[in-house]
Amino acid sequence: MSPSRVRRARPSTIVVAAVLATTMLVALVALGPVIWGDRATAIDSAALLQGPSSAHPFGTDALGRDILSRVLVATRLSVGLAVIAILIAIAIGVPLGATRAVVGRRSARWLAATIDLLVAFPPLLAALFLAVVFGVGARGAVLAIGLASAPSFARLTMTLTDRVVGTDYFAAARVLGVSRRRLVLRHVLPNIGEPLTINATIAIGQALIVLSGLSFLGLGVQPPEYDWGRMLNEGLARIYSSTLPALAPGLAIVLAGLTFNLDGEAIAQALNRRRPSGARRRPAPHPAGLSAASPAGTPGADLAPAPAADEVLHVEHLSVRFPGAPADLVPVRDVSFTVRAGEIVGVVGESGSGKSLSVLAAAQLTVPPAEVRASAIRILGTELQGARPRDVRHLLGTTTAMVFQDPATTLNPALRVGTQLIEPTIVHAGVPKRTALAEAARKLDSVRLTDPPRILRAFPHQLSGGMRQRAMIAMGLMVAPRLIIADEPTTALDVTVQQQILRLLRELNEQSGAAVVFISHDIGAVAEICDRVLVMYCGRIVEELDRDRLQGGAAHPYTRALIASLPTMATDRETPLATIPGQPPEPVDGMAGCPFAARCPSASDRCRADDPPLVELHARHRVACWHPEATAPRDSLTAGRAGT
Repeated sequence: MSPSRVRRARPSTIVVAAVLATTMLVALVALGPVIWGDRATAIDSAALLQGPSSAHPFGTDALGRDILSRVLVATRLSVGLAVIAILIAIAIGVPLGATRAVVGRRSARWLAATIDLLVAFPPLLAALFLAVVFGVGARGAVLAIGLASAPSFARLTMTLTDRVVGTDYFAAARVLGVSRRRLVLRHVLPNIGEPLTINATIAIGQALIVLSGLSFLGLGVQPPEYDWGRMLNEGLARIYSSTLPALAPGLAIVLAGLTFNLDGEAIAQALNRRRPSGARRRPAPHPAGLSAASPAGTPGADLAPAPAADEVLHVEHLSVRFPGAPADLVPVRDVSFTVRAGEIVGVVGESGSGKSLSVLAAAQLTVPPAEVRASAIRILGTELQGARPRDVRHLLGTTTAMVFQDPATTLNPALRVGTQLIEPTIVHAGVPKRTALAEAARKLDSVRLTDPPRILRAFPHQLSGGMRQRAMIAMGLMVAPRLIIADEPTTALDVTVQQQILRLLRELNEQSGAAVVFISHDIGAVAEICDRVLVMYCGRIVEELDRDRLQGGAAHPYTRALIASLPTMATDRETPLATIPGQPPEPVDGMAGCPFAARCPSASDRCRADDPPLVELHARHRVACWHPEATAPRDSLTAGRAGT
């Protein structure tokens, strides 16, 4: 083993100290009353209020009982009550904060405001007030501390939950139709468990101090029971004549509090050491794809797709609006397209052109404040607009698969790959876990991943980028989806792996007959794999044409500019690559003229004044341009990729 690995494997001083201190504390909790219980309760009238001696290192109390023994015995009650108080806080605060992930936008806003208001109230004052409300005694003190601590756990959970809710895997799980309870238990809590565990450990130490304070004030543990706080109150009367009787319980409170703080630091260090560098990434998506069958009596049965010719996805006049000032943003405007069974449709454009948002809006993956409007959005002939949300989720979950952009952030980092692969079949088809795992292994084998059993047991960070992307595709193929949406699936991969993924998508399309929507900014990749191409600019489809015509007959200036910017094997290395001057305009509502006019060398006054409609130029060729012009034939767009 290398010296660096030895250093990483060697526990730190904090970890060692935490382990030793916690071991001693647990031993006292378990064995203290057993070993010193009789001595702690033995009354000795001949040794009343004695100072420190060899027989009584910390002296005796007013009944002659040994103070050291009582401190050791009180460990169980003091620590136990503090732990119970924090468990109450966790039981209330964590579900409250995690609820934000599964409620509507308005409810989430009210929930956040309520939690923020509760957090603003000092916990100690809240504990004092609630202790009086619940009544004097250990039970009232524990409930008071638990309720006073719950808002801080709710606030932390809400903050961590917001990060998870923003991930693609969570959004895809919602489209899959995963229940709210399963969303929280399977997708939220595992990804926020580490900081919550650390916070809970430290909070126990804080609760111990507050509980001791309540007992000191007479609001906590009552005679004949005793904890460190009550013993501190009894010793305070003798503080000027003998300090050790008061020092003993105070020292126990400090040492126990430090132990729990050490535990929090040690857990944090241990988690950082255990987590490999490749796993320190954002959690991200989890796609879903299932059979189109929808058994009677199950969610979505009334949305069972009616038999249609070959239409898989049909979108008419789709727009996505984001309210804002001084004008609304409309990144997708009046988009219409159809995807048929067995074909691969490419959607290409610059970053911010609306290509991903338009397809994700059709797949119901947008979240507020996005406002989606369309004349029609149909999956396999079934209209999604106006249908019940649970039925829509079921339909999409059983017909549609998602393959997202970055394979390093496409799988839930807290779950094994196998667990994520089998979730669609368990949620929608009710398949037994053993059968689902066997099917998952077959799907992994179908995407050419060797040793499927090992991959099923692995966590995402244990796979390479190409393996993760193949696993994502395998997940999308669980029980044969009818539509696969690949949102820039090769962007984060090296060139060799990109080619492998492109070939795999094409082969799976040919074998299964599933329709594929391939979203990319790489027009060369689109030309290589797709049958038909949608070119988008500033939220609009500016040209739709077959792949064969793309190579020699593109009519829109923007499409021609994209093609010209792609180098080939024959490109002169001494010549600068062609670029498109300028920047796309801001997609504000009410913009006039053609959005490409400011960057188009052929723009006229009409282009600047009127927005051209998308009209048919030739058979299977539509273009939105006042001055369409076919390009001269050029070398194949894929020629420049032949060597990859």
